[in-house]
Amino acid sequence: MPRSIVIQSLSIASLVGLWAGFAFFSQTELLPPPQEVLVRMGAELQSGELLIHCLATLWRVIAAFILAMGLGSFIGLVMGMHKKLGLFFDSWLLFLLNLPALVVIILCYLWIGLDEVAAVLAVAINKIPNVAVTLREGAKALDRDLAEMAKIYRLSPMSLVKNVILPQLTPYFAAAARSGLALIWKIVLVVELLGRSDGVGFQLHLFFQMFDVTGILAYSIAFIVIIWTIEYGLIRPWEKRVTAWRVGS
Repeated sequence: MPRSIVIQSLSIASLVGLWAGFAFFSQTELLPPPQEVLVRMGAELQSGELLIHCLATLWRVIAAFILAMGLGSFIGLVMGMHKKLGLFFDSWLLFLLNLPALVVIILCYLWIGLDEVAAVLAVAINKIPNVAVTLREGAKALDRDLAEMAKIYRLSPMSLVKNVILPQLTPYFAAAARSGLALIWKIVLVVELLGRSDGVGFQLHLFFQMFDVTGILAYSIAFIVIIWTIEYGLIRPWEKRVTAWRVGS
């Protein structure tokens, strides 16, 4: 077994152990032990409720993620590669970065309505500036010498993008994607809490009203596992594959 897996497994085990220890010594319903939360997760999964609400949240996360990554990457690359445009729109980007997520969510619901379009758009708008900033820095860091070499060898525009530009931008795409998942699903919970009738956020709101900490932890951990699966099953293998050239260089 790879050492990294062993270390990560020990890290998770120590976290669960700390949780169990605090739960044991506190002896309060406000901090249920891990086994109680696990049993609750199993019950919710068996009833079908956990799957229904996790899938609803996952759909919103994926839709907002794709929209934010697409628009944010385009804006960031344009701003990074065109100095005057970057300078002109820098204040816009700074404004959006400091606009509270809650304000964006409320405005989208008021302007568009309490529907899926407003929910996804509110989440994407909150993430687009972060993606743009990351990719703008990536565009600024592009190696100009490689671009000049590509001109000398008369590479086609498609070949230039594929073999020169994208490999250099991969770490920035990966960073934006990783932070994007973590941020987007948290904002989705707020969106669901304020204006949706399904999803993990909606369920957390119900559990909060009933002081059901076990339910809150069960649904939260269940979706964290989904995000972990995406991270370790998709993002990291993709990042490793597309950056393999760096190892061999």
